[in-house]
Amino acid sequence: MLDFLISHQALLLSSAFVLGLLLGSFLNVVVYRLPIMMEREYKRDFYSYFETKPAPAEQIELEESFNLILPHSHCPKCDAEIKPWQNIPVVSYLLLRGKCAFCGTAISKRYPLVELATGLLTAIVVWQLGFTWQALAGCVFTWALVALTGIDFDKQLLPDSITLPLLWAGLLINLWGVFVPLQGAVIGAIAGYLALWSVFHIFKLVTGKEGMGAGDFKILAAIGAWFGWQMLPLVILLSAAVGAVAGLTWSVIAGRDRNLPIAFGPYLAGAGWIAMLWGDRIVGWYLSYSGLNG
Repeated sequence: MLDFLISHQALLLSSAFVLGLLLGSFLNVVVYRLPIMMEREYKRDFYSYFETKPAPAEQIELEESFNLILPHSHCPKCDAEIKPWQNIPVVSYLLLRGKCAFCGTAISKRYPLVELATGLLTAIVVWQLGFTWQALAGCVFTWALVALTGIDFDKQLLPDSITLPLLWAGLLINLWGVFVPLQGAVIGAIAGYLALWSVFHIFKLVTGKEGMGAGDFKILAAIGAWFGWQMLPLVILLSAAVGAVAGLTWSVIAGRDRNLPIAFGPYLAGAGWIAMLWGDRIVGWYLSYSGLNG
């Protein structure tokens, strides 16, 4: 079966796309539920530490099962449980015409878009890296970035429960040099963290304001752990350029207050994903064009 997939690229890419669709459906759950799970955990710790009790309604909320599995998917409007055949990635959304089957409430377009994006990104990773251990690792890296991007856009939060395992996973796979030698991965993790940590403190010293969150340090450290310190300048330049353009565009079109914070994690994630697939070619092209490679 594996040999058959390898010899038929169209089928391999189609399988990767379908797998990405399925994972995208799960990532929608992660993006929505993980911040709520974290908030509830903080509240439980708070009440426990100060030995106080929440209001009765909040007590019930904190005691109910709420994780990535339970409760089962349901409509937020009518609370009807979504049946398995109503939860097929993209297909169900189209068949239901973007509405709840029970009450007709509109379903956010973001759900099928995340599923489609995850499917396409997964297929591109397999297309570029082939049927290899690199591709498998690259898919895991991609799925983590999709989750982080969604959460950061929504909550301006990059959870440690994703960024830190992603960092350690990069160091682990590079024990076998999947992307870079272990030494380059370790230096990349350290340099990635310290680069934005330094920018944060210099900016705060000069302006008295915090320019980014600690999650940004960790995601760049994770990218460094996966692809080595050599990719960090490219990632920083790409993310800063795209972030600046997007921020200015948003301010002009949407009339957004320029003093309001903008999530930087998605731009780091996008730059890291580009570096994974085409970083060596981009750096090589730049060195050749600039004459720095002799």
